[in-house]
Amino acid sequence: MSQKVKNIVDGIFPITKESFQKIDDLLTFETFEKDDVFIQRNKRNEKEYFILSGVCKSYLINPDGDEITISLFTENSILSPHQTRTPKNISNLNFKALTNLEIASINAKEFENLMIENIEIRNFANTVLQNELMLKVEKEIGLATLTAKERLIEFRKKYRLLENLIPHTDIASYLGITNISLSRLRKDLMS
Repeated sequence: MSQKVKNIVDGIFPITKESFQKIDDLLTFETFEKDDVFIQRNKRNEKEYFILSGVCKSYLINPDGDEITISLFTENSILSPHQTRTPKNISNLNFKALTNLEIASINAKEFENLMIENIEIRNFANTVLQNELMLKVEKEIGLATLTAKERLIEFRKKYRLLENLIPHTDIASYLGITNISLSRLRKDLMS
């Protein structure tokens, strides 16, 4: 399991074995079943997360009680950084497993201390933060400038085969369209 985390880290910003060992010493491993909410909005959360296998989403509940998908996270990736999703250690989003999920986590304060003392870990963390910002901006631009069909095509490029793994309601919500519109677009693209 530690090797999976090392592979995730190296895929973002390679660090030495010695630097990774400092992270590895603090990792804990957890599994969640499909549909488990493992981070709740307005609840305390003090962790950074690595997705080892499975798919999860961040989401909010709209005034009608519907889940609105904000982001999707697939295996071999990192959840949004602690500092972007937990002002004062209180989560501003919900996170739910869309498939069975294996994760590794590390206490955010301990990770922050590693960043202070180790330049490689700091550079890794800064790259994660920059990547998160780029993804958010890319999604906002797509929602503002692309048609629903173009957003679905881009989604398929970015998340290959995800349509076969997670509920289409989550995909539609992520794309900013209704489930009925998604169904029509999928039929349209098949013909």
